[in-house]
Amino acid sequence: MSEHFARPAAGHVPVLRLGDVLLVTLQGDLHDGMASQLQQDLAETIAASRVTGVVIDISGVEIVDSFLGRVLAETAAQTELLAARTVVAGMRPAVAITLVELGLTFPELRTALNTEAALELLAQPIVPRRPGGEGRP
Repeated sequence: MSEHFARPAAGHVPVLRLGDVLLVTLQGDLHDGMASQLQQDLAETIAASRVTGVVIDISGVEIVDSFLGRVLAETAAQTELLAARTVVAGMRPAVAITLVELGLTFPELRTALNTEAALELLAQPIVPRRPGGEGRP
């Protein structure tokens, strides 16, 4: 069963709870005010509900710029500090190409092709990272 934590009012991005995971779906442009509100809503919801993961679905985003890239990286870092893992799902090939062209590769940002794959990734146990490389199971 899913619950709404933030109603999609003007200036808000809807945040849905699916078990221990929050699902955020970005559609179209995300301006400064909406990005700040989203980060605040996520932080408050994670702290209050103790979820373990966040999926940010960007399949509805056709154009990405350095602002959106920075917002995604900051949001992921923020959720990690609150003991939740973040996966960005649904990145279009053109968006990935643009991020690389902008020099925004975010090696710490987890990605998945779609929301289903993101949920599967979050269901996997956390493997501690070893110095100098990724941890392997």
